[in-house]
Amino acid sequence: MPTTDKVWPQGTPCWVDCSVDDPAAARDFYSQLLGWEVLDSPPEAGGYLMAMLDGKPAAGIGPKMGPDPMPSVWTTYFAADSADKIAGAVTQAGGAVFMPPFDVMDVGRMFIAADTAGAVFGVWEAKAHTGAQIYNEPGAYCWNDLQTTGYKPSQDFYNSVFGWSFDEIGNEQMPYSTFAGPDGRPMGGMADSSGQPAGAPNYWLTWFQVAGADAALNKANSLGATVLMGPSDSPFGRMGIVSGPQGEVFGLIDTTVTSG
Repeated sequence: MPTTDKVWPQGTPCWVDCSVDDPAAARDFYSQLLGWEVLDSPPEAGGYLMAMLDGKPAAGIGPKMGPDPMPSVWTTYFAADSADKIAGAVTQAGGAVFMPPFDVMDVGRMFIAADTAGAVFGVWEAKAHTGAQIYNEPGAYCWNDLQTTGYKPSQDFYNSVFGWSFDEIGNEQMPYSTFAGPDGRPMGGMADSSGQPAGAPNYWLTWFQVAGADAALNKANSLGATVLMGPSDSPFGRMGIVSGPQGEVFGLIDTTVTSG
């Protein structure tokens, strides 16, 4: 199984967590759906829960932050050598930093930002917590892609901030690119969603790997989630998109079943 205890290279999707109104209910839902053991954190962590898979940190679950109303969401975090430097790059590239980088106890330094099209993401500078230590495994996240109506401007933004290069693998009907760091290894994707219904938000979508997409989607539905799309086949796997019981959207994919 793919595991690591090293700090992720800058610009790599290194962690995901969901912010919900009821973390205890989310704990029960994802434990049943993805096989997580969800652990309590110290009191000073503010109710944040650590999801473990085979004894390795896989994702986080926490209460919504701040007084303003917000939807339940999954957030993708990108690794940074220096959160402060990346925050400056985000601002310079036209993005928005919602609060200056701050320390999270002794585990890391972070901030939350939005790109020029409004898609929200996190940035994580690792200290004691290096990010996900298990990935590309049933129950763990395996891919993160941006769904955006600002396709080309978003490519320019992330190139400026993280130095990503893009490989166009879609077509005129469905533009899609993978992004890579200096080593050229694809780390995630970007989809042009301008053909979707007007008013749909731009957002980063987290994909969790499963052993059997149909069964996983059926189970999600039985646990109170709503299947928004799928199951459907693709060259990358059999997949579906789900809205969790509290409204957070994520993808499920079986990468062993491909077509095309």
